[in-house]
Amino acid sequence: MSALGSVLDGTHPGTWIAAAISADDVAAARAGVVAELVGSDVRLITVDENTHHLHYDVVSNSLLWFLHHGLFGLGHDPTFDNDLHGALAAFTTVNEAFAAAVCDAAKPDDVVLVHDYQLALVPACVRARRPDLRVLHFTHTPFCGPNSIRVLPDQFAHDLMSSLAGGPAGFHTERWAAAFSASAREVLGASTAVRTFVAPLGPDTDSLIADAQSEAVERELAALQTLVGDRAVVLRADRIEPSKNIVRGFLAFDRLLELNPSLREQVVFVAMLNASRQSLDLYREYAVEVHDAAHHVNERWSTPSWQPVIVDERDDFARTLAGYRRADVVLVNPIKDGLNLVAKEAPLVSDRDAVLCLSREAGAHDELVGACLSLHPFDVEQQAAALATALAMTPAERAERATRARASASAVSPTSWLEALLRHV
Repeated sequence: MSALGSVLDGTHPGTWIAAAISADDVAAARAGVVAELVGSDVRLITVDENTHHLHYDVVSNSLLWFLHHGLFGLGHDPTFDNDLHGALAAFTTVNEAFAAAVCDAAKPDDVVLVHDYQLALVPACVRARRPDLRVLHFTHTPFCGPNSIRVLPDQFAHDLMSSLAGGPAGFHTERWAAAFSASAREVLGASTAVRTFVAPLGPDTDSLIADAQSEAVERELAALQTLVGDRAVVLRADRIEPSKNIVRGFLAFDRLLELNPSLREQVVFVAMLNASRQSLDLYREYAVEVHDAAHHVNERWSTPSWQPVIVDERDDFARTLAGYRRADVVLVNPIKDGLNLVAKEAPLVSDRDAVLCLSREAGAHDELVGACLSLHPFDVEQQAAALATALAMTPAERAERATRARASASAVSPTSWLEALLRHV
């Protein structure tokens, strides 16, 4: 997660273990280079290209990501044939390599913080090698429930859950912690003792607000203003990825225009999207669906002076911050999301008291409920009605909700989040 970068301020120096991905990174790792990043050492491990592909693309992003986000159509996927079992073995190999690097770098009685589902087997490997180390795992995604965990092959499910249940396991919301606990007991037995904790993450508010006032953002804001004029703006900012539910967002906007003729030519949907995981067929196919859905809305409703949907695929944070500032409504409608920082960032920098329309399946919803309009991620009719409500909201109502959203979004900083992890290890 990008927000983790702001905890590298030297307050908690340590050693970061990461995979060498680029050619330069691989060369540095093979040369034994230890880089320094704001008071912390960065040590890179090398994994051969095919093993990395199996670990990251096949298991992490095509299996575990889909499992935890409820994206599988179980009539077809997954099928654990010889190839997928081979990928699970590669996943284990990479986790063991990370654990070995951690054990080599750690001093006696050090604290080890392991992040996210790609490294879910690392805690058990580290504890087996170095029982003196205090190991904590934090999952930034949702966690699947007991019915879904049974999809995994028995041995892999046992290894995964015993690794995470062997020490403190952190999550952004109580919902994901409860789902994990239920899954652990399903796989490991009803009497399994599980140590979970909840620590939601927030943006670095001061840094975010300062960045939003930069010259680059002002230029992007001026360009966006030229595009939209004095029309209302519905904004979304997402990776192009199935769990983000982008297609249903366009369908909801299409339905909004159908049900509310007075809004035609008066509102623009600005979709700031970034390509994601394009090495995978499923993601490339979803990107086509996203573009087709946007094209459908424009083909149906455009006039000579109005394009209802503007898709901007530049990977530019200044562009995103400009969108946050100009938005009248921010649409965040994921199928599931571990947290979702857009829901917290946008209210903090909005110039227009933007109304947040937020999926109840985003982890951030637990903190922002009451400050947002809650969305059912699969109900396009309900989402369209929420957009209509948001666009019709009075300035006083917008200001009251925006004040509550800003207070909730700024309640936790990356530094206080890290300190919460250290208290639970």
